[in-house]
This record gives sequence, structure tokens and C-alpha cells, in this order.
Amino acid sequence: MKKIIATVLSGMLALSLAACAGSGTPAAGSAGFTPGTYEAQADGFAGSEKPVQVKVTFSEDEITAIEYVAEGETPTVGGAALPQLVEKTIAAQSTKIDGVTGATKTSTAFFTAVNDTIKQAGGDPEKLEPKEATKAEDIEETYDVVVVGAGGAGMTAAITAAQNGKKVMIIEKAAVAGGNSSYATGGMNAAATHYQAEQGIEDSADLFYQDTMAGGHDINNPDLVRTLAENSSAAIDWLDSIGAPLSNVGQAGGASTKRQHRPVDDEGKILSVGTFLVAHLSDTVNEMGIDAIFSARVDRILVEEGRAVGVHAVGADGNNIIIHADKVIITTGGFGSNPDMIVKYRPDLEGYVSTNAPTITGDAIPFLTEIGADFVDLEQIQIHPTVVQADGSLISESLRGDGAILINAEGKRFCNEILTRDVVSGHVNEQTGSYAWLIVDQQMFDASNVIAKYLDRGLMTKCETVEDLAKLMEVDPATLQETLSTWTAACEAQNDEEFGREAFDALLSDLSHAPYYAVKIAPGIHHCMGGVRINTNAEVIDVDGNVIPNLYAAGEVTGGVHGGNRLGGNAVADFVVFGRIAGENASK
Repeated sequence: MKKIIATVLSGMLALSLAACAGSGTPAAGSAGFTPGTYEAQADGFAGSEKPVQVKVTFSEDEITAIEYVAEGETPTVGGAALPQLVEKTIAAQSTKIDGVTGATKTSTAFFTAVNDTIKQAGGDPEKLEPKEATKAEDIEETYDVVVVGAGGAGMTAAITAAQNGKKVMIIEKAAVAGGNSSYATGGMNAAATHYQAEQGIEDSADLFYQDTMAGGHDINNPDLVRTLAENSSAAIDWLDSIGAPLSNVGQAGGASTKRQHRPVDDEGKILSVGTFLVAHLSDTVNEMGIDAIFSARVDRILVEEGRAVGVHAVGADGNNIIIHADKVIITTGGFGSNPDMIVKYRPDLEGYVSTNAPTITGDAIPFLTEIGADFVDLEQIQIHPTVVQADGSLISESLRGDGAILINAEGKRFCNEILTRDVVSGHVNEQTGSYAWLIVDQQMFDASNVIAKYLDRGLMTKCETVEDLAKLMEVDPATLQETLSTWTAACEAQNDEEFGREAFDALLSDLSHAPYYAVKIAPGIHHCMGGVRINTNAEVIDVDGNVIPNLYAAGEVTGGVHGGNRLGGNAVADFVVFGRIAGENASK
């Protein structure tokens, strides 16, 4: 059985799992196990197509080794969680333990499969109470830089500081790296890059700036937006330097040209940018020997004479963790998974499903408020138009840029699909039932591993004909055929008379190639545009307008970059550009 060892950061144990002994059938031992090796599987993130498979070895009285195959799990989420689940299960000699936060489906599948093997070995998983864990000791260490949060911004900042020769510690609340960055499926906006030049795409930092300001309704901080745009090309070059090229260039809503840079596999198929970048950033952190502590929640910034000098955190076992540091960088993300905080700032969003990682709950707001940090635009919370309501799964905006259309309960298009997220969300909410169907065809499917994964996860449904598609959507087949034919004709004429959609040169298909793939969507909470106030050096600003010395922030925890609406592709640009700036300035 192939062993999948997920990419993990230093400080999080990845077990080199013991090879399993040959199966045997001697009499059961004192714990009720028949020694040997047993196999089982259970549906995880990818469902029954690619289940989580385990091979568990038992002695007479304990679980001695666990191997697994997890090809259907997201490498940076479920894949990273599995080594921890193995470690915890063997240590506890029980599955009656907590799973890994943020990897619920993977954890459930793992425990279900292991329980099956316990039964095969003659044991009863319900009677196996966890062994008492050894109490973790308090930790107190000193570093040059401490980074709070191991998402895209945090790892980018940590790598940058380490490249400048600094000793860096990362502290992460979750059990795995990535945060919301792992959930990004589109791409990274960047202007005047070498990839655009090589593909004959004209763009400039000025145009990127104008699009971002207009998309944010001109309430963005112009200096931050200018910094984002002017440093975006260099950020693409930096990603190249760590082996993370984003070579495919597509178009996202609100952009005047093709600017969204995306990764591709060896066959040229488009990949999800989040898992791709988190994997490469994690690898680089590992290679550079950057230390990290996981499952530890920072609750206080240490301050002396008005300067940040470290952080205090609480570990998973309640132990105290104190990291003294010359510089502190906050990269904890927004608060999209904190319903109370959402309602506090936007009562109208009560009840909306969220696309965010479950650990993104705004932990930094209290401890930053405590030391006098200022905040901006906290009420600016973005809803994304294409979210699966059952579980908050995000359907990437890049699909619409590549040619997907939205169809309502009457079987008709109802808007320009590549307008900004707030506008498209508003149009969806105006339709019958406040939902729509997003439609792609086989030609789009063949060009994108992103779409293939949606199908594997059961989010999209394959329909061989227009009639099958109409039956799924419960619409009139003739009306649906007319809608599709009208769109195909618009693509051929490069003129959308109905809704004025443009950028036909960015389309991967005209949707005339059956079979079709469809997913029912509606708006969901996606991004917090507001957060702690920073300047162009990524320094945190206090309520009096002064810099808090030695304290930096980057990514979704900050406010001012996106204004009243974030353009698709700008979150990744934000975390790479300002993560690098924070890391550079924290190195001085």
C-alpha cells in the first residue's frame, strides 16, 4: 500500500509510518486483538471515488502502526491532517479523540476506517478509552521574528525574513498550515508580468490600480492599492524563485484585461491556486528550517515601552507559550467563520453560509484592540455569488472568466457573469428562489483540474444532453436550449447583446460541447475587506495615527486594500505582496 505523507511545516510531526507486518491469526491477546494487519476504507473529502484507505497493524494489546492512502484529500488540508491523526490515535490507543480542525471530513473518514479494522482485529472501538496524554510543558523561547498565522501571508512573511538571515518562529492556531489561503481556487492578480508579456497581454500597474479602486467603490486606501499593483509583478517573480510558477493567465470579474495568474499541471490543466501555493510555501518553510508551533492560539501581544516584543499563546493542552521577538507579524486572517462577529458589523448577513476555514474567527481583533491598534472598514464583508449552500464550498470565479454562465430558475441568463462579486451576488439574490445554476461544458472540463475536483467531490453533476441538464435544473428544455444557443452565438460574434459581457478572447469554450456540468449556487460570506490599519510598510497603526513599533500585519487581517469589494484574484496578490513587505521590513 502506498504511503502518502503530507507536506507539513517544521514543528508538526509527520510520522514515517512503520511498515506493516504480515497478517496473522493467532489467538486474541489480553486487549482482545488478534495480532495482524487489517485494511478498511471510508468516504472522505472526495467521497466514494477516492476514499481514505487505512492499513492498521495490531499486536496482542495495542495498535502498533497505521498506513494510509488519501489521494482524494486536499494535500494541504486533509493530507496534512492525516499524519497527526495517526500520531494521536497511536498515542491514545483509541479513536475516541478530537479530529483535526478544518479537516472534519478527512478526520471522520480516518476514524471510521480505523474503527473497522479494530473490529476486524476482535476489538470494540467504543470500549477503547483514550490513554491520558502527557501534559505539555510551558514554552519560552526567543527569536528575531515571530509570525502569528501560517496562511499564505504568514508563510510568505516568514520565508522572506528567513531569506534575510533572521531566526523565525511561526505560531498557528489550526493543526495544519494554510488557513483561508488553502481555500483559494482562482488565481493571483498581477500586472505587467513576464507571463503576460510572453502571451501578448497588455497590462500595467496603473490599470491594475484603477480596476482595484473602481472594484472597491473608491473607498480603498489609494497608497495601499498602489503598493499592491506596483509590487505584483515582482511577487510573481518571487513565486517563480521558490518553484511556484503561476503561468496560466485568465480573466476575473472587474478586471480590464487578463491578469489572473494560475498554476497548471504537467498536462497544462489549470489547478487550484490555494493548495498549490500553500504546498510550495510549506515546502520552502521546511527546507529553510523555520520553526513552527501548531494548535496554539495567540491571545496577547507582549509590549514594553510601547513596542511589540513578542507574543503569548495557549497550546492545545493549555500550556503557556511565550515567544520573545524583535519583530512581530500578524497574519491571522479575517472573521468569516465567526457568525457573532459577522452579525455585529453586518446584521443583514445573519444566516449566510460561509466559505471560510473554520478557524478564521477574528482572534486578532481583541488582542490588537488591547494594545491600541486602529481598524478600518470592518463592516465591509464580501459575499461571493457562487457558493454551494449545503457546505459552503466555493465555486471559483475563474470558471465564469473562462466561459461559465449563470442560469436562473426559468432557464435563462440574467446578468453579465464577470461583473464584480457584489453586483453578481445582488443579481443572484434577485432571481426566483435567490439561486442560480453555474454551467460549464466538456471542453472547459477537459482544460481544468479545478472542475474535475468539483465533480469528484459531488458538487457538480454531469449531464449528457441539454435535456438531462434541463431535468436536473427543473426548467423547460426548449428555453434552456435557446439560452445556450444564444450564448454560443454571442461567443461566435464576440458580442453579448443581452448583457454586454466582454473579454471573449479569455474564454475556454462557447458551451457548445456536451456533456454539461452544473452546480446550484447562491451567495455566501467570503472575505472580510476590513481589518487592522496598516501603512505601505505593513506597519500597524494605532488609534492616534502612529506606528506601533516592531508590529506588522499582512493579508486578510488588514483593512484598506480592498475597500468595499474585493476583486477575484486580489486576495492572493494581497498576501504575497504584503507578506513580502512585512517580512522585509521586519528584517531591518
